[in-house]
Amino acid sequence: MPRSVTLRTGRWSEPGRAYLVTTVTHERRPVFQSVAAGRRLVQVLMRAQSEGEADTLAYVVMPDHLHWLLVLGDQRDLSTVVGGVKGAASRSLGGRWHAGQLWQPGFHDHAVRSDEDLRRLARYLVANPLRAGLVSSLSLYPLWDAVWVGDGHRG
Repeated sequence: MPRSVTLRTGRWSEPGRAYLVTTVTHERRPVFQSVAAGRRLVQVLMRAQSEGEADTLAYVVMPDHLHWLLVLGDQRDLSTVVGGVKGAASRSLGGRWHAGQLWQPGFHDHAVRSDEDLRRLARYLVANPLRAGLVSSLSLYPLWDAVWVGDGHRG
């Protein structure tokens, strides 16, 4: 069994807790290099929020992965929420993308400790396109947002 599938074995989720989640496309394909595909993923994140599954604090959609800072909804399980987002994104992109073809199995998560600064984590997360050399200014990258910035979502 691949290690990524067993990462959450024996772990539990805490509703109301902040998590930093990273999930990667299958074979690191740059599916979200297409802004249209990235926007579909953002719509899925916003739907998860509107359904009370998770409160999105910040996200950045990179060409081959997603970083998502969220607060887990009441009575929710992190694996179920992330799996639901991955499945919904696959369906939204339609056609050839099934969950097993769009995403690598599993995901990485970091349960945010009470002494960690959420804004600092969000700044680090959304600066990924700059560090990756995709843009020279974050204002040029359309697939990110943080609740502490502006009036709405950029995706």
